[in-house]
Amino acid sequence: MQVKGQSELPSDKMDVNQAKQEHLLALKVMRLTKPTLFTNMPVTCEDRDLPGDLFGQLMREDPSTIKGAETLMLGEMLTLPQNFGNIFLGETFSSYISVHNDSNQVVKDILVKADLQTSSQRLNLSASNSAVAELRPECCIDDVIHHEVKEIGTHILVCAVSYTTQSGDKLYFRKFFKFQVLKPLDVKTKFYNAETDEVFLEAQIQNITTSPMFMEKVSLEPSMMYNVTELNTVTLGEGSESTFGKMAYLQPMDTRQYLYCLKPKPEFAEKAGVIKGVTVIGKLDIVWKTNLGERGRLQTSQLQRMAPGYGDVRLSLELIPDTVSLEEPFDIICKITNCSERTMDLVLEMCNTRSVHWCGVSGRQLGKLSPSASLSIPLKLLSSVQGLQSISGLRLTDTFLKRTYEYDDIAQVCVVCPYLGPES
Repeated sequence: MQVKGQSELPSDKMDVNQAKQEHLLALKVMRLTKPTLFTNMPVTCEDRDLPGDLFGQLMREDPSTIKGAETLMLGEMLTLPQNFGNIFLGETFSSYISVHNDSNQVVKDILVKADLQTSSQRLNLSASNSAVAELRPECCIDDVIHHEVKEIGTHILVCAVSYTTQSGDKLYFRKFFKFQVLKPLDVKTKFYNAETDEVFLEAQIQNITTSPMFMEKVSLEPSMMYNVTELNTVTLGEGSESTFGKMAYLQPMDTRQYLYCLKPKPEFAEKAGVIKGVTVIGKLDIVWKTNLGERGRLQTSQLQRMAPGYGDVRLSLELIPDTVSLEEPFDIICKITNCSERTMDLVLEMCNTRSVHWCGVSGRQLGKLSPSASLSIPLKLLSSVQGLQSISGLRLTDTFLKRTYEYDDIAQVCVVCPYLGPES
């Protein structure tokens, strides 16, 4: 819809120059906004009441109501805005500036300048900075300015007009128009660090405006060390569908949760020290539309997580089965990474627990491990208890410093009895 309405901006104050004398030119500033749908106030009554069906008949004949849904407060006609309305962060502020010659003489060298003053900067929004040679009586100079709002809080539009009269006097006046920029969305993030160096980001986005939003795009732009996978769709047959369903609308005060998985790029995955210290993950890019298609966009600052503390030695599992049989050996592969800045000489000890028993020689030498280097070790164990069991009991000792690192609750496996059927 290209039709736009005009609503005059509330003037905050005038320049002292204007109060001293009447100017030959008049300045008007209006905000350009899309029209809105007409809202009617339905009046109904029961058939046994005195008016009968009179009110219902009048509503059915009213051209502004929706046929078949006359009692709804939403009409099918468009109305031009009557006030300034709300402007939200990420939207585009558009304004119409008009300078009209109210006098009966020709005015020369007219220069119209529009600046937007925020709490941190002053921006020039004028389409042209060149002066108009002359302006005849009852003629006007029109300009339309656009600005994508990127700050919250008070904004002041400063419009200045300078010109020269026929007698050669140079006159100047200004008008100030103040408006508030509101916050449209509330964004909260949570990070989950996985043992495999993957990072899961949960983004909670809440619509804090008074109108529904069409969420056109919510994406994560990762930092240079990560690849991102969106986990907001469900595979159905050959295609996929959003976890939020077919309707992409976010109602006022509603919240949606978006999930993303970030995985280190191959060239950084083996550098344990580098990945350990990475706190910058990326930034969210959110695009939405409201009412009759007004577009808004927000991009968060760089999201940062708390760096995981692995200590000097990190132990993770590269391979482990989900389900194992009771009292039958199964294999796992452990990955040991030296996260310190010194070379280690490691010894591996395996301690049995009540339910988990290790198979193999305990106290074997693993050899020297350089800083940021990794070592994969295949191990075998069995469980003597059914149910969800925790893998525990690994000990690593650095013979150089005589320091022992204990690893319990490394992972869980489901232990089942292969001799019992589903009905047992």
